[in-house]
Amino acid sequence: MWIKTMERLAGTRPLYALDTPGFGGSFDAPAADRPSMAQYARWLYEAIRDLGIGRCHLVGHHTGACIAVDMVSQQPDLAQSISLFGPVPLTAEERVEFSKHFGTPFTPVISGSYLLENWEYLRNLGAHADPMLIHREMSDQLRAWWGRVQSYNAVWDQDFAGMYQAIKAPLLIAAAEEDVLYPYLDRAKQMQPNANVLAVTGANFEPDLDADTVANGLKEFFATYD
Repeated sequence: MWIKTMERLAGTRPLYALDTPGFGGSFDAPAADRPSMAQYARWLYEAIRDLGIGRCHLVGHHTGACIAVDMVSQQPDLAQSISLFGPVPLTAEERVEFSKHFGTPFTPVISGSYLLENWEYLRNLGAHADPMLIHREMSDQLRAWWGRVQSYNAVWDQDFAGMYQAIKAPLLIAAAEEDVLYPYLDRAKQMQPNANVLAVTGANFEPDLDADTVANGLKEFFATYD
């Protein structure tokens, strides 16, 4: 999802995109485990530390935003700034409602019906705007069929709002109007009145479908707090 944005930022600074455990080239947590968001944050912080990074600009999208907020809660001196695409300031009741629609496993079955279920899920999120995007996302979803369930469970269990309100680092927030989390962007702004708000498009895939805006917005924001 971040490749197009990173291509546009190439040469401006070192850039790292870490795969969440259970996704991409990262490791898988034991299938029976229910890792907390704090655990995901610790895992990725270990990777950041092993890369020799002391302070950095943290950027996260959806679940990545949840990880970034938890990481800063644990390591407040890490972030020069925090950019959250699709912040998740949900109430406990809203998290329960979201959990009914997001995070249900598309379990592999002989008929292959789960393949179409994955495809339609991504279509409903707007990935079909670019055939290669939905192709890549489909591949990612199939690889992470159980890791996705584990990470979403961590999202629903996390007190995002409490940690988000405690952030002291410079903050940028964004969500396209078609993003499932757009209805909560105003709430996120109210919780952090000094946050910068970046207007973006791209449904639930802003860094890919609106890479120019995302890259330019991040470049300007980072430069302010270098």
